[in-house]
Amino acid sequence: MSLGKNWDLTTRSYGPTRPFDGAQVPAIPEALKTIAQAANSTVSKFPQIDPDICIVNYYTNSGKLGLHQDKDESKSSINQGLPFISISIGDTAEFMFGDTRDKGKATKIDLESGDVLILGGGSRLLFHGISHVKTNTTPTWLKEATGLRPGRINLTFRQY
Repeated sequence: MSLGKNWDLTTRSYGPTRPFDGAQVPAIPEALKTIAQAANSTVSKFPQIDPDICIVNYYTNSGKLGLHQDKDESKSSINQGLPFISISIGDTAEFMFGDTRDKGKATKIDLESGDVLILGGGSRLLFHGISHVKTNTTPTWLKEATGLRPGRINLTFRQY
């Protein structure tokens, strides 16, 4: 699911409507934009963004995402090294990253619920992915307050 703009696999571009039903893509809620921009402002060496895309991914406890680069934004966005901001909610994920697509050479770190990851500047085009989601690691208070089901939600903010 996406907010702000939708990725169209056929045209390999972002647009304002969903191609499967023609519906307008919902706007990014201002509260979420504010959170992303506040996180971005903590890293002074990265340019500030005005997010107009939010990719929402849900990973089940068997969910994975292979090593890839996020490079579908505009050439200007990529060339400026504009960061993308990733916010983790729910179960912990083992995040991997490196300068090649080789999983064996990737560095791995845990991203826990509430963690924010920002890749920009020289790190903007690092290969990255999720090797696995660690079951039953959502904070108890979050499960009790929200009824969140097992798995991980990731919000990734970008500026096209």
